[in-house]
Amino acid sequence: MSAKHGRTAFAALLLAAVLGAAPAIAADLRIGLQEDPDMLDPHEARTFVGRIVFNALCDKLVDSNDKLEIVPRIATSWNFSADGKTLTMKIREGVKFHDGTTLDAAAVKANIDRARTLATSLRKSELGSVAKVEAPDPTTVVFTLNAPDAPLLAQLSDRAGMLLSPASFDKPVAPNPVCSGPYKFVERVQNDRIVLTRFKDYYDADKYTVDNVTFRIIPDSTVRLANLRSGQLDMIERLAPSDIKAAKADPKLNVVSIAGLGYQGITINLGNGERAKTPLGMDKRVRQAFSLSLDRDAINQVVFEGVMAPSAQPFPPASPYHDKNFPTPKRDVAKAKELLKAAGAEKVSFEMLVANSTQEQQLAQVIQAMASEVGIDVKIKSTEFATIFKVQMAGDFQSTLLQWSGRVDPDGNVHQFMTTGGSVNDPKFSNAEVDKALNTARGVYDVAERQKLYAAAEKITREELPIIYLFHRAWTWAIDKKVTGFEPNPDGMIRLAGVKVN
Repeated sequence: MSAKHGRTAFAALLLAAVLGAAPAIAADLRIGLQEDPDMLDPHEARTFVGRIVFNALCDKLVDSNDKLEIVPRIATSWNFSADGKTLTMKIREGVKFHDGTTLDAAAVKANIDRARTLATSLRKSELGSVAKVEAPDPTTVVFTLNAPDAPLLAQLSDRAGMLLSPASFDKPVAPNPVCSGPYKFVERVQNDRIVLTRFKDYYDADKYTVDNVTFRIIPDSTVRLANLRSGQLDMIERLAPSDIKAAKADPKLNVVSIAGLGYQGITINLGNGERAKTPLGMDKRVRQAFSLSLDRDAINQVVFEGVMAPSAQPFPPASPYHDKNFPTPKRDVAKAKELLKAAGAEKVSFEMLVANSTQEQQLAQVIQAMASEVGIDVKIKSTEFATIFKVQMAGDFQSTLLQWSGRVDPDGNVHQFMTTGGSVNDPKFSNAEVDKALNTARGVYDVAERQKLYAAAEKITREELPIIYLFHRAWTWAIDKKVTGFEPNPDGMIRLAGVKVN
C-alpha cells in the first residue's frame, strides 16, 4: 500500500470513528424562561419559574399527570385511615440524593418537618393539618393530621413534597440545592442562567437522555423567541400570544398549548403596613370601582390575541369548583364613578408593581388606560420579577400585577392567599367567615359539599377584593423541532422524562 493510500485509509477510519462516536456527544437542552426564579429552595420559594426548575432538580413524593390525577414518585403507594386523620406512604427503595446520601423515610420526615417549622418556610399553611410525621421503618412514613385534609396529596405533588438532602440543612440551601431529581445543580448566574447536569444515579435515569439543561432568563418575549429562531435556545415557555402566528409559520418550530389551572390578578395591600393606608386599601368600594373600570374581554383581545379566558374568580372553567352562576362582570364606567363618589374619592392614585417582561408591561398599560377613564390614576412601577415577592412580603406595596400558576386542588388557588395568616396572604386580608369556610373545605372530600364552602368564601371575597381576578391563562410553548417527546401539562411545568434532542 502506498503512503498516499495509507493516509486515505487512516482518514477514513478516523472519520468512521468520529461518526460512530456521534451518539455519545452530550445532548444539551436550552430553555428560555420569562423570569428569574427567587429562592432555589422549595420550602422558601414562591415563583412559577422556580417550580419549572425544581421539576428537573428535585423529586417529590407524588406528582400529577395531564389528567390531574395524583401519581407515584418517591412514594410508591399511600392510603388514608377511615377517619381521614392518618396518611401512610410507602417510600421507594434504592433512591439517592445528589450528594450520595440515602433517601429513606427518615429523610422524608426531615423534609416535611423542615417545611413545617423553618421560620422562612412558605409551605407552612400547605402543611397546616400535619400534627406530626413519623418514620417507623426506612420505607414507611406516617402523617398524623389534626383533621382530614383533602388537598394534602395535591400539596405533596408540588413544593411541599419536594425532597432535599437533610445533610444540606446545616447551611442555606438556595445557593447550592442538593435534591434527588433527574438533574443536579451546577451553577446559577443571577438574572442570566441556571445550569443542571444529568444525575446518572437517578432511579429512573433511563427516561432522561438530555445530559445538560440550561435555563436562560430572558424577560423580553420577542427576544426570547428570536433566540429560539436563531438556534440559541431549544425551547421557550409562555410564548407571547402576539408571537404565536409567527412561531407557527416558522418551519423549524412546533407550538404547543394547553389550558392552565391558574389566573392573573391584581393583589391589593389591605393591611400590610403603612402602605396599605390608601383609599384603595382601606375602602372596598374603591377596589370595586377599579374592578369595574376594567374590560376583561378587551384586555384579552388587545394583549393576548384572545387566547386567555376572562374571569373574576380563582378557579378556571375546567375546574369543578368554577362558579358557572357567576358570569365575568362587564365594564361599567358609570357604576365605577358612582362607587368612587360614594367612597369620597372621585380621584384616586396608587402604585402598581409590575414585572419587567414585555407582556406584563403591555397588560399594565392597558389597565392604566382603562382605569384613568373613571378617575383612577395607576402609577406603574416596573421591577425584576423575583423582587416583587420580597417587596410584597415586606408590605412595601400598594398593589401588584401578578399571575398564579394554579394548583390541582382548588385549595391551592385560595387558602394560602385568603385565610388569616396564610403563607402568601401578603395583603393581610382577614375574615372569620372566609377562614371558617376554607378551613372546613380542607377536611371535606365530597365535591358537592366543598363547592358550597368555596362559594360561601367567594361571596365575601368578591365584595372585599383582596385580589382582583382578570383571566385564566393558557400555557404555550415554542419548541425547536429537533426536540421531541415533550408532553404539556395543565400545571404549566416542563417535565423532561422522554424529552430528546435529536
